[in-house]
Amino acid sequence: MILHFYFARKFLWTLVGIAVVFSVLLGLIDLVDELQDFPDLPFFDVLEIVLLNLPHANYEILPLVMILATVALFVRLARSSELVVVRASGRSALAGLTGPVTVAALVGLVAVTMFNPIVAASSKRYNDLVNGHSGLGDSVLAISSEGLWLRQGTEEGQTVIHARSATPDLGTLLDATFTSFTPTGDPLQRLTAESAELGQGEWHLMGVKAWDLAATDNPEASAELHTSLSIPAALTRDRIIDSFGKPEYIPIWDLPSFIAQLETAGFSARRYAVWFQMELAQPLFLVALVLVGAAFTMKHARLANTGTSVLAAVMLGFTLHYIRNFAQVLGENGQIPILLAAWAPPVASLLLALGILLHMEDG
Repeated sequence: MILHFYFARKFLWTLVGIAVVFSVLLGLIDLVDELQDFPDLPFFDVLEIVLLNLPHANYEILPLVMILATVALFVRLARSSELVVVRASGRSALAGLTGPVTVAALVGLVAVTMFNPIVAASSKRYNDLVNGHSGLGDSVLAISSEGLWLRQGTEEGQTVIHARSATPDLGTLLDATFTSFTPTGDPLQRLTAESAELGQGEWHLMGVKAWDLAATDNPEASAELHTSLSIPAALTRDRIIDSFGKPEYIPIWDLPSFIAQLETAGFSARRYAVWFQMELAQPLFLVALVLVGAAFTMKHARLANTGTSVLAAVMLGFTLHYIRNFAQVLGENGQIPILLAAWAPPVASLLLALGILLHMEDG
């Protein structure tokens, strides 16, 4: 147990040190970018934006930090001959992995259960601040059992949009109703459409019925039917998705109920389900990265080309991370099942790392 605690402590401090270095670098780079994007804002307002974005940036690079911390630890242990001492004491060097693997699993659990809600809250606040300072404002969106509700603002006033359902990418609303109001709040026009597709600055409506609510006391008498109609759009698909709630904007504890609410309202929750399962698989993937890094760097420094081993470990870690992100995209698009997209890359990475480790380890 003393040996396991020793390796675990060294790995934890290495992980913390690398994470702090990357956090500072990311913060400085983001600060320069935000100062260029918002030159007229006070410095402390820009600093607030940077600090709000920092948790998400660190959460994104957690696999990179994990693989680098593993490589740094075992290269140091190999050069100090501590792994040789472990072998000489009659224990396999594989026993030295117990501490780092346990730390990686615990870090993954803490990141998913505790750090994830912090990242979600800070990312949502960051997005709102950036939209506010950019003059985009906040698009109001609500989900209910009756469907989707949106609000957009134009020079003519406000428009409330209701749709029974929408396509998975939220680019087309089905069975949509557009109710326009003047800047003073008086009803102006009501449109119903079989479908409404969001284009570049316009809503393209199909199968439209229009009522003029301002010109007459009997709008139904003057209602008009149109095969197609275009009206100005103040929203973009990205802004709708942002307001809809990107998966990373929703704490993992709230995701199951949010997914159930979306499905009840008739919307596709596949993107959120894939994200939820990938977050659950995060600790397993971090453990796999530790094993990958150890497999290439556990040999004694005299018996291995350290530079080549480090490069191979880092490149393989990056490759596995890319494959995991690629599987996420396939899962979100419906190309592969959700569970396969979320769990296959971590499990395959773990088995691959164990295979390489057992092949290279001579103890």
